[in-house]
Amino acid sequence: MATTTSTAAHTTLTSVTLEVADLEGARRFYRAFGVDAYLSLRASETHSTGFRGFTLALTVSGPATVDAFIAAAVDAGGEEVKPAVKSLWGYGGVIQAPDGTIWKIATSAKKDTGPATRDIDEFVLLLGVEDVKATKQFYVGRGMTVAKSFGGKYAEFAPAPSGRVKLALYKRRGLAKDLGVNAEGTGSHRIVLGGTTAAFTDPDGFVWEAPTPA
Repeated sequence: MATTTSTAAHTTLTSVTLEVADLEGARRFYRAFGVDAYLSLRASETHSTGFRGFTLALTVSGPATVDAFIAAAVDAGGEEVKPAVKSLWGYGGVIQAPDGTIWKIATSAKKDTGPATRDIDEFVLLLGVEDVKATKQFYVGRGMTVAKSFGGKYAEFAPAPSGRVKLALYKRRGLAKDLGVNAEGTGSHRIVLGGTTAAFTDPDGFVWEAPTPA
């Protein structure tokens, strides 16, 4: 496991903003889904087609909680992309929000040890990138610390102690395959990342905004 870091100004992921065409509709959906406290929303008509190159992932306590989140999303107008199933690593499924954002809900537990809850253990932004090693080094150069790294396939960065969202990198085609969607897509990612340093854009076109002055 790599723990590479840099002496550059430390970039930390502090927020995730989704750009949506129907702002009020998105607000209703994310309240019903149960993740509105983790997101910001912004109205935008920016062109985007196909896979947007990222997914937001929820890690929860058990299969019943996975099912509860998926049911809440579908009831609120989301689409089940990949039904929840057991696998070697646990249990999980994939949904797509009405605004087009793809979400993965999963648990490492294969059996429930209690009733379903609405608790989220971990909130992760997975960026689908063309070159994991190169993008990892880009972020290391901006002061981020690598918590886990598996060659050119996956990298995960250590979140801030008070951070609510964890950042990870995955090969774009591998991520699309895992989600059960076509890897092709054009236009805007329709997501903006809030950081602790000056604004920048990463090698795969993901935009980071500077902190808003108090």
